[in-house]
Amino acid sequence: RAAGATTDGMTQFGRALHDLSIEIICANSSQAKGRVERANKTLQDRLVKELRLASVSSITDGNIFLPGFVADYNARFAKPAANPKDLHRPMTDRDNLDESFTWRVERTLSQALTLQYDKVMFILEPTEAAQAAIGKRVTVYDYPNGRLVIRHDGVDLPYRTFDKIRKVNQAAVTENKRLGSLLDLIRQSQDMHEPDKRSIRAPKRRDQSGHMFSVE
Repeated sequence: RAAGATTDGMTQFGRALHDLSIEIICANSSQAKGRVERANKTLQDRLVKELRLASVSSITDGNIFLPGFVADYNARFAKPAANPKDLHRPMTDRDNLDESFTWRVERTLSQALTLQYDKVMFILEPTEAAQAAIGKRVTVYDYPNGRLVIRHDGVDLPYRTFDKIRKVNQAAVTENKRLGSLLDLIRQSQDMHEPDKRSIRAPKRRDQSGHMFSVE
């Protein structure tokens, strides 16, 4: 199964394009594959070197640099298309790129209103919407800025978290009456084992600071 695939086998990239009504056209001919590989080489080799030569060290600087790079590259290497018609569709009011490109995974909500994602336990508040979602699939929306939303049937479900990697102290066990015995078991298990790492299938979070998945 591909890394980042959703429960229906669709990758995160494929799901985002589906949300935006964009059809994926696979490169099924050797000629098309050659063009794809040449484009990949440009992105992985030439562009990286050009960014380094321009002393680009941030996403903001990179976004400023790219239009000039694209114009220069196309002026030297672009070939006119057989059909010059521009088939790009304009965005509509219903298109929300932030939502479409958010990392999404599905989880089944337990009878105790809990679910696990990236080795963190999420405890949903016992709202009417959460109670109605017990035993059903809910969607975790993991945003690039570190915000995380749990949603079912279009309704955001408030939650609290307990991290299975971060150490659970005795105060947390004492204060939380609802999950006291479970937290005590987690704490005892952590005392016997070294802290683990996050899931390799989850987002890397390289540009996020202070997010809930930090293990420091």
